[in-house]
Amino acid sequence: MSDLTVAVDIGGTKFAVGLVEPDGRVVAAERAATPRGADAETLWRTLTDLLDRLDVPAALAGVGVGCGGPMTWPEGEVSPLNMGGWRGFPLRARLAERFPGVPVRIHNDAICLAVAEHWRGAGRGSAAMLGMVVSTGVGGGLILGGRLIDGGTGNAGHIGHVVVDPGGPPCGCGGNGCLEAIARGPGLAAWALAQGWSPGEAVTEGGLYREEGKATARQLAADAAAGDPIALAAMARAGRALGIAIASAVNLCDLDLVTVGGGLSQAGDLLFAPLEEALLEHTRMGFAGRVRVVPAALGQDAGLVGAAALVIAGDRYWSPSL
Repeated sequence: MSDLTVAVDIGGTKFAVGLVEPDGRVVAAERAATPRGADAETLWRTLTDLLDRLDVPAALAGVGVGCGGPMTWPEGEVSPLNMGGWRGFPLRARLAERFPGVPVRIHNDAICLAVAEHWRGAGRGSAAMLGMVVSTGVGGGLILGGRLIDGGTGNAGHIGHVVVDPGGPPCGCGGNGCLEAIARGPGLAAWALAQGWSPGEAVTEGGLYREEGKATARQLAADAAAGDPIALAAMARAGRALGIAIASAVNLCDLDLVTVGGGLSQAGDLLFAPLEEALLEHTRMGFAGRVRVVPAALGQDAGLVGAAALVIAGDRYWSPSL
């Protein structure tokens, strides 16, 4: 049997596949943009075309997959919110047909990112951590006792739907005031626009940002760095919501570390300063004060690394028999 694992990372922006060695090193990778408005078989062909471009050995350790949810877990029928063509699509079963005789394991993509940080990133050595992703959505994965905690349906650690403001904005889940409703990138940009933000007007010593004029979270962070008061208020709003949600998780689970990744995390102190302030306000118990919140350390390969860990380090990151 080969030491290599096929890793698959499927999200609303891109599909990625790779070959991963036992130490977590990605030795080959292929990527493609997620087709917009595609039907089920077009999405499947996008994935299989990428796999065809890899030099996959005849023998493998297995296949690990991270995919946007929701999904039935561990069976792996997926219905990603931002891929309408896949509703109840049997992704795990289809991959098992393509790669017979080896384990094929699938989990939520945010959970795979948390696993990657614990296995090979900023969370190495932590026995109790939460790995978070703050981007188009807000998700996470929970490590306790050095092992991934799945919960009853594979959704443990889904911090995006912790309520941080009961009177807050509606969330896509149907509730109100969830962390995701406030801190996810598109929602934050929409809030800033409603307050009168004009994206791209701010400049820095290096000139205009590349996304000048676009109402994106990236441009919002750029304008905040340049001193735009509405953009600064938006980043403070997101940071405070994150701090409140993280405090709840810390108090509940006795965490020693939280890693924060995703596009919005790249805003640095604009996000982390208000986050830390809110966290200090709401972690008054002595045990909770030891938690550290740090940026995620792994780059664009993190999803592949976490997916591969479901196979390579299954003793810590995989519980079911599938």
